[in-house]
Amino acid sequence: MKRKVISVLLASTMVFSLAACGGSGDDGSKDQGSTDAATDEADAADDGAKVEGSAGGDNTLTVWTWDPNFNIYAIEKAAEIYAKDHEGFKVEVEEVQSDDIETRITTAVQAGDLSTLPDIFLMQDNSFQKYVSFYPDVFTDLSDKGIDYSQFSEAKVAYSTVDGKNFGIPFDNGAVVNCVRTDILEEAGYTVDDFTDITWSDYMEKAKVVLEKTGVPMLTAQAGSPDQVMMMLQSCGASLFTEDGGVNIADNEALKEIVDIYTQMLKDGTLVEVTDWDQYIASLNGGTVVSAMNGCWIMASVTVQEDQSGKWAITNMPKLDKAANAANYSNNGGSSWAISSNCQDVDLAVDFMNSTFAGSTELYDDIIQKGALATWAPAGESDVYNQEVEFWGGDSVYAKIVDFATKTPSNITGAFYYDARNAVGEALTSITQSGMDRDEALKTAQETAEFSMNA
Repeated sequence: MKRKVISVLLASTMVFSLAACGGSGDDGSKDQGSTDAATDEADAADDGAKVEGSAGGDNTLTVWTWDPNFNIYAIEKAAEIYAKDHEGFKVEVEEVQSDDIETRITTAVQAGDLSTLPDIFLMQDNSFQKYVSFYPDVFTDLSDKGIDYSQFSEAKVAYSTVDGKNFGIPFDNGAVVNCVRTDILEEAGYTVDDFTDITWSDYMEKAKVVLEKTGVPMLTAQAGSPDQVMMMLQSCGASLFTEDGGVNIADNEALKEIVDIYTQMLKDGTLVEVTDWDQYIASLNGGTVVSAMNGCWIMASVTVQEDQSGKWAITNMPKLDKAANAANYSNNGGSSWAISSNCQDVDLAVDFMNSTFAGSTELYDDIIQKGALATWAPAGESDVYNQEVEFWGGDSVYAKIVDFATKTPSNITGAFYYDARNAVGEALTSITQSGMDRDEALKTAQETAEFSMNA
């Protein structure tokens, strides 16, 4: 039965929720579901915290998370598996959107009352360091709780690590995949192997050949969104911040190389900007672009076009030519679990997480049907993860994605990730649409990010 489920999974029924895995939202300015919690306190007051604290020793844990078909399904399945050896165990889950979780945390801290927090909550990876840095009393330090973080992708673990301490349990996979239309590449005389383990300079030259012979550009990107830039930046372990937390935009040589690649591809016509997320997805499904380079959750948007089964393949992304530590791997999106300081039975919560999200191939074999791919390396060794998927040319794409995740360089997310990211997005728009000089635009972005940090 599992073989049948897996063979049709991506081709038809699987739906990745962008909200669940941190994919780009419609405006392209921020991962879906994330927000600056401090601006939404009034909404939190209206919502109220329906699930407060833990059940105090009755073998029940309370959880905040979002998306019934993705995250809620996963945590409930984990509880079902854990309960097999822990009679009476259960989770009480309240569906709370990502931005509302952040808002409730802010409200609880400002009210001086953390009793409204649940035992466990899910948080977007790119928000994690901000909230631990601003509100350390909300989180339980998991560094010495027996969780083997070496079995997770180093880059994934880094999102929830602050000052060398671990505050999260990694969950879903946002490893970058390069999804390519093999039939269009064939028209240009290429195969997917020609786009595997290559550099950006090689990629750009081949993209020009593809455009010349097929009339189809290699990439589309949402105008104003720096997603492509951020993926390329992480691929060499670079960041918009320095080790001491300062802004690293104006003099960031890796960023300059990336911006030059992006702008040159626009000039070449091998990269085409679209106005919104719907147009981006339409370009993938309509055959007006050769490839999609994004977090692995983008695969669900590709597979809705069932008549294209067998015409797609995945590989890794190009690596930068000049940047130090350049790699063919990156990440975009994802989330991690946290145990709150209000948890009344930390040992139970840790053992639950350690036995499931940090220790159960059974869990990951099941939730893969919901699009939840692991960053926990042992999951990639299971029979389910190694099944061949017809839509993707018969490739074992799940195991491949877990491998990509383990090779992704970590970088400095920082507490002001979105402030710096948005500033770079504005700079990119100024360069590509207004013709502003690259260095001038990045200098302005540096000043904008520093202003936001000091406001």
